[in-house]
Parts: sequence; structure tokens; C-alpha cells
Amino acid sequence: MRAVIQRVTSARVEVDQTVTGSIAQGLVVLLGVAAGDTEKDLNYLVDKILNLRIFEDEEGKMNLSLAQIEGELLAVSQFTLLADCRKGRRPGFSAAAPPESARQLYDLFVDQVRQRGITVGCGVFQADMQVHLVNDGPVTMMLDSRKEF
Repeated sequence: MRAVIQRVTSARVEVDQTVTGSIAQGLVVLLGVAAGDTEKDLNYLVDKILNLRIFEDEEGKMNLSLAQIEGELLAVSQFTLLADCRKGRRPGFSAAAPPESARQLYDLFVDQVRQRGITVGCGVFQADMQVHLVNDGPVTMMLDSRKEF
């Protein structure tokens, strides 16, 4: 599983000019599910994302997590995070999970975050979405449940 995490002051996602999810201060998580991903990958990302200390404390240091600031999370499915652009000019998506299994893990991601008391806004799985956000910092990070950076 891959995730791009952006610290935001606000964000929303629209489908057909209708807002399907919005948040105030928190994180936008673009989530891509790879073929072969399991709940182990999901659990790793949920734990890592919710406990990353990327919000500033009173001294201006990145020292607080999403839960500590009582922030919100906007989850947007994005299979293009699994694109392979190494050959040619057209990306390949064979590393992405089939839609059925990707949807299950995406839904489980949202459920697990909500179970931990975080308010979650969502996009619409497999829809053409427009994501609007105010990146705070800017702070943008990438996580991959199968890679060590």
C-alpha cells in the first residue's frame, strides 16, 4: 500500500461538483492499494499515519500527531500511486490491486481510522474526483508498506 500524506488547514473532495467529503485541520491521505496487499499492510499504514508527529507544538517543532491535535482525515483512493513510469511514456498500472480487493482495503482503512476516534471525510471509490486542499507548511510525505526509506 502506498500513501501520500499532506498536512492541511482544510480540504474537500468533489464528485460531479458535489462535495463528498471535507475536513478542517488534519491530513489528506491519497491511498493506493497494490496487488497482494493485506491487512498487515493496512495496519502498518493506519498506525504510522495516525501516530506521525508532523504537527507543530507550542515551540514550532513537529512533535504532535493527528490525534493529539484532534485533527481530521480526508481519505481519497488513488490507484495511480502504483503507476510504473520507468518504460515508455505511458504509465502502467499492473501493480495496482483489482478494484474489488482495493475497495475492501480502502473501506477497511476508513473504518479503522474512524474506530480510533478520528473524523474522516471520503472521496468516492473509482470516481473522477477533484481534490481541493490548503497544504500547511507545505508538509507532504510518502509511505509505502513494503519499502523502507
